[in-house]
Amino acid sequence: MKLTFSQVNTAEDIAAVSQLAAEIWREYYGTLLSTEQIDYMIAQFQSVPAITDQIDRQSYLYYLIQYDGANVGYMAVKQEQGKLFLSKFYIGKEKRGKGFASHALAFLEQLGRDRNLSHIWLTVNRHNHPSIAIYVKKGFLKVREQVADIGNGFVMDDFVMEKEIPVTK
Repeated sequence: MKLTFSQVNTAEDIAAVSQLAAEIWREYYGTLLSTEQIDYMIAQFQSVPAITDQIDRQSYLYYLIQYDGANVGYMAVKQEQGKLFLSKFYIGKEKRGKGFASHALAFLEQLGRDRNLSHIWLTVNRHNHPSIAIYVKKGFLKVREQVADIGNGFVMDDFVMEKEIPVTK
């Protein structure tokens, strides 16, 4: 078993992330959001042009999560005000529950340490109980609630969660 985190730099990588996003979001969010909102969010935030803009103009770093060379998930992060914002963190259904999230979070903690950042923070849908439970288990705390208008009559109704990046000795 070889799990790697490959930074997204090429048009081919961006297309792979966009394809993964469409597959994972439709499968995962089907019970939390309407099909219309899922399609809207994919088009607005995870299409090839949207991801390209996030990387080129908004300072996001995307990583493909690869298992034995196959793309099984992805993450997107951005440095903000001395903290690491975990904007996207998705693993395909067939690979969930195999420890990949733990390895990915350890990778992000190291990325934060390397950049002298104090915390990792994220937003998670308040009804996404499985993900919230994982984040709590990994040391994230709920710090506030947030409702964000994302356009087209849709909102994201989230918890903001944060974890201090442990210092290694």
